[in-house]
Amino acid sequence: MLAPVPRPPGSLAVRCSRALLAPRSRLSLLALLLLTAATLVVLYEPQRMFTSGWPPHTSGAGAVLLFGLAYGVCAAAFVPRPVLNLAAGALFGSAAGLTGALAGTVLGAGIAFTLGRFLGQDALRPLVRGRWLTAADGQLSRHGFRSMLAIRLFPGVPFAAANYCAAVSRMGYLPFLLATALGSVPNTAAYVVAGAQAGSPGSPAFLFSAGFIVLSGLGAAVVAWRKRHGLRAAVPAAAPESEPERERVGSTLGPVAKVDLVR
Repeated sequence: MLAPVPRPPGSLAVRCSRALLAPRSRLSLLALLLLTAATLVVLYEPQRMFTSGWPPHTSGAGAVLLFGLAYGVCAAAFVPRPVLNLAAGALFGSAAGLTGALAGTVLGAGIAFTLGRFLGQDALRPLVRGRWLTAADGQLSRHGFRSMLAIRLFPGVPFAAANYCAAVSRMGYLPFLLATALGSVPNTAAYVVAGAQAGSPGSPAFLFSAGFIVLSGLGAAVVAWRKRHGLRAAVPAAAPESEPERERVGSTLGPVAKVDLVR
């Protein structure tokens, strides 16, 4: 009778580690983290700590630094960026508020990109199918910097959606972060200036920033509509494609059958 072959020590730990590091397990962890973050935002509304005058005991560069760190965490946790940008301007003014808001924007985008790249890319890339998803993935993978720059300049794409779509693609870290920093300047500055001038809504700075926000939103809507219309127009019609096939079948069946087929 043959003796049972002893299992190598640590095999259970190896199997458990492989199961935990599997793409679907990491994707489940990412989904759990995002759901937890969204739930905490809904329950505790962390944006209130900015609008209520945070931070109360700090000032100067230290306060801007803390604000940027908190901004990044909140932006990664789905707190709306317009609220954070308005709070940055109201708390620190235009110049310092823009510095803290941009730093927080890049930090929040980097956090989301890192989570999506290490926890979701391996599981989601096989699901990138269909014409639109394939085209978007190819655009972000081949032309990452200019694609992300355009996305940041036009505020039509949600911040979190852009971060995780870029993470699933093959875009590099440096092009993503650099495009985020440069492309976020105009829209972020408009909100920061509006927050800084909220006490005087009739001032030229406030009117200019508010007008820029409205025009950028309309421009994003127009661009999105034209892109969608172009994609629909690019789809060949089904009737012209089926006409040669109809003629071939009719000629095969004969004149009488061809008349019936046309009818």
